[in-house]
Amino acid sequence: MSEKYLTVTALTKYIKRKIDTDPHLRDVWLKGEISNFKHHSRGHMYLTIKDDQTRIQAVMFAGNNRRLKFTPENGMKVLLRGEISVFESNGQYQLYIQQMEPDGIGSLYLAFEQLKEKLRKQGYFEEVHKKAIPLFPKSIGIITSPTGAAVRDIITTIKRRYPVVQATVIPVLVQGSSAAESIRNAIEVANEKVVFDVLIIGRGGGSIEELWSFNEEVVADAIFRSKIPIISAVGHETDTTISDYVADLRAPTPTGAAELAVPSIVELRDKVTTQKRQLTRALNVKLDHHNKMLQRLVQSYAFRYPKQMIQQREQQLDKLQENLFKYSRNHVSQLHDAYKQLSIRLHNQHPKKQLEQAKKDLLQLRKQSISRMSQIVEKNSINLKQSMEKLSLLNPLEIMKRGFAIPYNTDGNIIKTTTQVSIDDKISIEMKDGKLECQVLQIEEGSRND
Repeated sequence: MSEKYLTVTALTKYIKRKIDTDPHLRDVWLKGEISNFKHHSRGHMYLTIKDDQTRIQAVMFAGNNRRLKFTPENGMKVLLRGEISVFESNGQYQLYIQQMEPDGIGSLYLAFEQLKEKLRKQGYFEEVHKKAIPLFPKSIGIITSPTGAAVRDIITTIKRRYPVVQATVIPVLVQGSSAAESIRNAIEVANEKVVFDVLIIGRGGGSIEELWSFNEEVVADAIFRSKIPIISAVGHETDTTISDYVADLRAPTPTGAAELAVPSIVELRDKVTTQKRQLTRALNVKLDHHNKMLQRLVQSYAFRYPKQMIQQREQQLDKLQENLFKYSRNHVSQLHDAYKQLSIRLHNQHPKKQLEQAKKDLLQLRKQSISRMSQIVEKNSINLKQSMEKLSLLNPLEIMKRGFAIPYNTDGNIIKTTTQVSIDDKISIEMKDGKLECQVLQIEEGSRND
C-alpha cells in the first residue's frame, strides 16, 4: 500500500515540470505593487507583487536588476516581465523577473524613444542645423514659469555675470496638458518680435511626468524652426528631454544656461585689462622703434646737409635729362631707319611689280616647256623608229616575203619539229600570198639541233 504514496519532493518536482513546460507561463507580463522589498547583499532582489485581491512572490537576480535605471521601493507600482516556476525548497511558485519599469513611466519612456528616433531620422539633432550662440547678446528671452525657482536662478546669474544685457521673462506653463502649446506659442511670439538675440527655455527639476511638456513634438518643432538661437535648460543635469537634443545648446541646469548665454563681465574686464597691458607694451616697443628710426634720419646726411644733397640731385637730374634726350634721338633715328627699310620692302613687294615679274617668269617657263617638249618628241620619235625596225625584223610576214613558210597542224598549232607529225597527216602551210593544204608522204629527220 505504501507504494501508492508520493514523497513531497517527488510531488514538488512533478508540479515544477508541469509549470516549466507550460508555454503560457514562460513569458508572463504582469503589473502590480511592490511590497516586502529586500535587496540582498549578493545583489538579488526579493519582493512581493500584489494587487487588491492577491499576491505572488517574486525574485529578480543580480544579472537582470543591474540594468535597472531606478531603485524599486515598497508601494511602487511596476510593470514586469518574466516567467513562472516553482522554488522546490518550500514548494512555492514564484515569478522570476527579467524586466521591470515603473508603471506609468514605461509608456512615457516608450513615447520618448519613439519621438526621439523619429526626429533623429528627420535631421532635427544634426549639428548642421545648430545656430551659434552670440558672444555678447543685448537682449535675452527667458521662456519659463514666472513663479518657479528656475527663473530666479537665471535672472540672478545673468545680472551677476553680465548686467548690461536686457533679460525678459516670457511666462509659460511648464507642466500640465496645456504646457506644450504654451511653450510653442512663446517661442513663435519671440521670433515674431525680433528683439531677442538668444532664448532660454526650461524649468527646474521634477518627475518625468512634470518634465513631459519638453518632450512633446510641438515644442521640438518650434525649437527646430526658431530663427533665434535657443538654449535648453530643463531639470537637473541627469534629466534629458527632447528639447535638449533639438536646441542649439543644452545646459545642465537653468543656472548653467545663464552662464552659457552671457559672458562674465569680471572675466571680460580682466581680459580687457590684460589686452590693454599687452597693447600698451606693443605700442611702446613700436614707438621706441620709430623713435630710433627718426633719430637715424635726423642724423643722416640728407638732414644735416640738405643744400649739398639738393645740388647733387640737381646734377643727377641734369645727367638723366641729357641721357634721356640722347636716348630719344637714337631711338628716333633707329625708327627712321627701320621705316626706310620697311618702305623699300613694301616697294619691292608691290603687287604690280610682283605681277610683272610673274609674267616674265611665266613666259620663261613657257619657252622652257616648249623646248623640253620638242626634245622629248624628237627622242621618242627616234626610239619609235628603232622599235619599228626591230619589230619588222621579227614579223612573220616579212620572213615570208623572203621565201619562208609556216606549217600548221589540223589544230592550228605551228609545227616546229618532225616529231609533231606522222605519215598521211594533213597540214596547212602559210605562205606570203596564201595557204597550201598538204599531206605528209615521207618524214626525213635532219641532223640540225637548233
